[in-house]
Amino acid sequence: MTSRSRIVAVLGVSQTLAWGSTYYLPAILAVPMALDLGLATGTVFAAFSAALVVSALLGPAVGRRIDRCGGRDVLAISSLVFAAGLVLLGLAAGPMMLWAGWLVIGVGMGMGLYESAFSTLAGLYGREARGPITGITLLAGFASTVCWPITGWLNAEFGWQNACFTWAAVHLLLGLPLNRLLVPFGIQPPAPRAEASAAEGETTWLPMGLLAFVFAVTWFVSTGMAAHLPWLLQIAGLSPAAAIAAAALVGPAQVAARLLEFSLLQRFHPLLSAKLAVIAHPIGALGMIALGAPLATLFVLLHGAGNGILTIAKGTLPLAIFGPHGYGLRQGLLMVPARFGQALAPLAFALLIERFGTQALLFSSALGLAALVALFVLQTHAMKEAT
Repeated sequence: MTSRSRIVAVLGVSQTLAWGSTYYLPAILAVPMALDLGLATGTVFAAFSAALVVSALLGPAVGRRIDRCGGRDVLAISSLVFAAGLVLLGLAAGPMMLWAGWLVIGVGMGMGLYESAFSTLAGLYGREARGPITGITLLAGFASTVCWPITGWLNAEFGWQNACFTWAAVHLLLGLPLNRLLVPFGIQPPAPRAEASAAEGETTWLPMGLLAFVFAVTWFVSTGMAAHLPWLLQIAGLSPAAAIAAAALVGPAQVAARLLEFSLLQRFHPLLSAKLAVIAHPIGALGMIALGAPLATLFVLLHGAGNGILTIAKGTLPLAIFGPHGYGLRQGLLMVPARFGQALAPLAFALLIERFGTQALLFSSALGLAALVALFVLQTHAMKEAT
């Protein structure tokens, strides 16, 4: 195994753990947490939303730190913070400790999810980081597939508290050594003065704003679908069992699309991948609105494929447009509105679906089309800058 492949494997495993034991945790443990603590399930999800807000606020500072010092130590510290937050969750006997646990996990999410891993790779490989970024998303794309069954089994056999303690131990025994001992130290050399001045100039604000908009609306839609997809499919006419089975296809569709990006689309500018990704959800959604259950599976596959590529695009687009210098700070800034969108999405989509049923997909489709327009404007701006 080459050095680059080894680093991709290490970060892929550590990212699978980071996502599976934090972001995907409420899907399995929110209900047992709420029942045991005598709280509404919405309280648990509200605390989780607060964690996403914390991660958004920390993102720019974390990215700047990675730009200056590399990502190895930031990722290693995130393992400790994740473990601490999970221990607090496991010790919770009421709402105060529950909120404290999620807020600490939010700090870990601001330090240890994709943005930090992508920034670490940009520091190691510069503009050549597109392949490694795709590689770690291929592996971490199985986070829910791997970690949901484990979390469910731990909860059923030992209770949700011990599930949290177990994941905390895995962060200490696996995540921490992987991030600290097997990720090399590496940062990009200082940019030439002319390049740095151009990177900090006013011309970056339009593409930054357009990218921030694209990432915000697509992650809003992605998070909303993740929270409500089985329910939405039942409204479209599927039985509960069929809806769950269809929704489970999102994961394989994401991985298949990332393989397509890795094998074929990587030859082209990432703007092409991003355009294909943002249009996939509207095409599938409009088909299901028109024909209902017969196109439900196609909708799930298109949505999952688009979401899989967009996860890569949020790492590769800033790299292709701005280069590796200052990449970490830009990633942090770009993800602030996206994290806020993620925090609002479950509640917003619940209200839309309650009011409009499957017609709520008209709203998500409109957001996807708006993102497509923004990408075309971004391409036009880039072409003008090049000339």
